[in-house]
Amino acid sequence: MRVCLIASSRFPIREPFHGGLEAHTASLAEQLVRRGHQVSVFAAPGSDPRLDVQELAVDRYVPSDAARQDVGATPDDWMREHHAYLALMMELARTGAERFDVIHNNSLHHLPIAMAELVDVPVVSTLHTPPVPWLESALQVCRGDTRFVAVSRHTAAAWAHAVSAEVVLNGVDTDRWREGPGGPRAVWSGRIVPEKAPHLAALAAMRAGIPIDIAGPRMDDDYFEREMRPLLGPDVRHVGHLDSGALVDLVGRAAVAIVSPMWDEPYGLVAAEAMSCGTPVAAFDRGALGEIVVDGTGALARAGDVDALAAAVATARSADRATVRRHAVSHLGVDRMISAYEDVYQRARLGAAA
Repeated sequence: MRVCLIASSRFPIREPFHGGLEAHTASLAEQLVRRGHQVSVFAAPGSDPRLDVQELAVDRYVPSDAARQDVGATPDDWMREHHAYLALMMELARTGAERFDVIHNNSLHHLPIAMAELVDVPVVSTLHTPPVPWLESALQVCRGDTRFVAVSRHTAAAWAHAVSAEVVLNGVDTDRWREGPGGPRAVWSGRIVPEKAPHLAALAAMRAGIPIDIAGPRMDDDYFEREMRPLLGPDVRHVGHLDSGALVDLVGRAAVAIVSPMWDEPYGLVAAEAMSCGTPVAAFDRGALGEIVVDGTGALARAGDVDALAAAVATARSADRATVRRHAVSHLGVDRMISAYEDVYQRARLGAAA
């Protein structure tokens, strides 16, 4: 099939990834190409040219001096993102039917949903977040034959008031996220932002008596300086923003991965990645993490309770790494996800032809 993937216009799809959405998009593109599909991708400038995909170039909007004088003008970044998706959807309305068999929207922007009716190509849109106003408003005007997919049962249920979505769990490349030997330290990985709360993971590790490495980009400097900086030392290290190779090595050498969201995780990719390395997971029980971390693979703790998370760390460390790895390979792998999306694409094409 000829597949157009719509990704983020904000962050490039390249190593080291800014977050799980960018990693997911790269894996989706690579695996679809590996299965013989022709893939084009719309993504932010600077995406990895080694991906065997095309980048759909979109000119960036730069407001004129006259437009800047409007006291009610929206921020430039918002306008650039709006312009990028508006230009893309207009281009797909003009030429999409000649170039693609299916469009798969993995962005967090409202226009690929709201403007799907203008494109004479079946559209599949994956819900990667809890309900947000812009996407809810787009759903009210989108055409009825757009197919919606949610990345977990939790996310599908959260959107059920607005749209019916089938579930395709995200998947990890269990060959890339290979089994590791474990080690003496815990690990936390992800964007360093308040809603991911790595400082709570650090506090839980300290209370459990295990040192921890924090890996990820500093996306909120005020938060980092306020909550993380005072904790740093030999037992709490920030090891930086790592590419996937270095991150696989770090996670594989960890005794336990700690996942500490202060929001409802739509999926929890970092948990699946850790389990693929055989590293058990201790996590706050929020969002879809209960679908990922099951008996024998780690332990869940009451959301926001650091003492409970510390106890979960102690429990998770006793899990058998081989059992954790087997579960990830059987239930969380990328091949299952790609097969499911191929089925969704095919049904979308048949529905459009009916």
